[in-house]
Amino acid sequence: MESLDRMRDAMVRYFAAEKHESLLFMGIGVAAIIASVVLFMTASSYRGMSYPLVLIAFIQIAVGGSVYFRTDSQVAALSAQMSREPAAYRAAELARMEKISKNFEIYKVIEIVLLAAGIVMAYALRRSDAFYAVAIGLIMQASVMLVLDLFAERRADTYVVAVSALSG
Repeated sequence: MESLDRMRDAMVRYFAAEKHESLLFMGIGVAAIIASVVLFMTASSYRGMSYPLVLIAFIQIAVGGSVYFRTDSQVAALSAQMSREPAAYRAAELARMEKISKNFEIYKVIEIVLLAAGIVMAYALRRSDAFYAVAIGLIMQASVMLVLDLFAERRADTYVVAVSALSG
């Protein structure tokens, strides 16, 4: 019973942190859209930043919203499964988390490529206000996404250790 209580606490902590980060994702997305509107309204030479800011903001809002709104029902279902069938919970969660871990590898590669592309563009095209601004927006968003995904990946790794320790 103590093992289940520890696991339930680990699960609740993991999903609470996921939910908090999803709010941060959505907030950053909304802030990026607001910044883009301001850049366009002021006719700033940096308005080219708006393109990567807005494109990635839509991803941030969609992913953040998806995680935020599904988390409570997901925790309830997992908690019920853990109480009824700890071994089935362990097997299913380890399989699910393995897929998530593979996805993080893909996300990191994409984010690093976008970050590198932004850095190269900022250097190579620095004489063009429009391309320079796009590059800076890309650097900003790719950096934020990479950092938040690194935090999420670390949380997932910690959660996997807890799930793995659960005896069926």
